[in-house]
Amino acid sequence: MILSATSQHALRAIFSLAGGAVAPPVRASELAEAADVPPNYMGKILHQLVKAGILRSVRGKKGGFELAIPAEELSLLDVVSQFDDLGLEGKCLFGRVECGQKPCATHDKWGKVAHQVVDFFSSTKIADVLK
Repeated sequence: MILSATSQHALRAIFSLAGGAVAPPVRASELAEAADVPPNYMGKILHQLVKAGILRSVRGKKGGFELAIPAEELSLLDVVSQFDDLGLEGKCLFGRVECGQKPCATHDKWGKVAHQVVDFFSSTKIADVLK
């Protein structure tokens, strides 16, 4: 899989917040339960998203997390790039350091696929997925 488990959990949390099933702010424990993730792990993911400006943290008894960027403006890449490097272009499918001098058999095909993957994540907004 292209995405780490952490990125997948982060996307689930974002989809939960953007889906509007529960009025924000939403507690980390609720997001962890919805994503079937240990609460401490989800807490770390959410705080990273706050640091990146994707989420806003609201303190207090009725506090929790909410989107800091509208779902219509927030791309999948905005979220995923906080945890994974999707800069697949120019990287060898087989992990070779220098694929460019003597390209491997998959070099040309992989380059096209890698470009499409990055394009998909950057052009797809959270709101698009929720439709």
